[in-house]
Amino acid sequence: MKPFRIGYRTIKTAIGVALSIAIAQYFGLQYFTSAGILTILCIQTTKKKSVHAVYTRLVASLVGMLFSFIALETFGYNPIVLLLTILIFIPTIVTIGVAPGFVSSAVIMMHIYSEANFTLALFYNELGLMAVGFGVALLVNMYMGDIQKQLDHYRVKVEDLYRKIFSEIYKYLESGDTNWDGKELIEVEKVLNKAKSLAFKDVENHLTRKENEYYLYFDMRERQLEIIERVLPKITTLPVMVQQAQLVADFMKDLSENVHSGNTARSFRDKLEIVKKEFAEMPLPKSHEKFLAMASLYQFIEEMDEYLEIKQGFKGLKE
Repeated sequence: MKPFRIGYRTIKTAIGVALSIAIAQYFGLQYFTSAGILTILCIQTTKKKSVHAVYTRLVASLVGMLFSFIALETFGYNPIVLLLTILIFIPTIVTIGVAPGFVSSAVIMMHIYSEANFTLALFYNELGLMAVGFGVALLVNMYMGDIQKQLDHYRVKVEDLYRKIFSEIYKYLESGDTNWDGKELIEVEKVLNKAKSLAFKDVENHLTRKENEYYLYFDMRERQLEIIERVLPKITTLPVMVQQAQLVADFMKDLSENVHSGNTARSFRDKLEIVKKEFAEMPLPKSHEKFLAMASLYQFIEEMDEYLEIKQGFKGLKE
């Protein structure tokens, strides 16, 4: 059972409904409670979604009014005419891309049907309900909770997990420690999915912004994770430990201590070039098993260079 919780979206919805009904009632609009229904239908999780919701519902409602006026005034106010009107109306709003506005438009159409007389006063009344209902929805949806702290929390969590992963690789190469269960790999994937979803939500809450630096950051970390998951089998299945393993171990220890949101990838790529040179200067192994181990290690450092190249392409977060 989920714990009882009143979120800020629930609070916004309650305030919006009460406010829109109060305004509609104050101006003496008929069916004033419908303004609250229109507000409910437009409360969304992000500002962009709210604006789009208002657009689809406004257009659908106006089209619904037009259809109702033509059909009901021409053929009479009876259920058969209403049925045929809806049969034609639904494909129309689907065609013009405002299908989500059907429920809102249905509210308006039912008002017209109930009155059984399409007058100018009724037309203005329905426009008033839409103005109040949709307007209040936009107003209350302009407030969105600050998610900066959550994004920072996810960033710190991801970096901690990366440090742990690199530290475990270092311990394995240093001493052959194989006690790591790899749970951090599963955990970091889950954290990245949540973080990217939250960062995208932040983009949607800015009407003119097309990207978010945190989204780019988590996307960069996700691409790095793909490399880590790809190379781990190569490094954890070495047939035998060789002298070159210590070089890679030292590099991974240094890298594990410097995982952060800034951009120091260039300096680490330079360090990796030094590792490659020292690697090449070491004598070739004499046994087949040692040769395979050395080849796996060299492939690993090539992949880590790609890991750092991805980070180098990211400008870094402002902290």
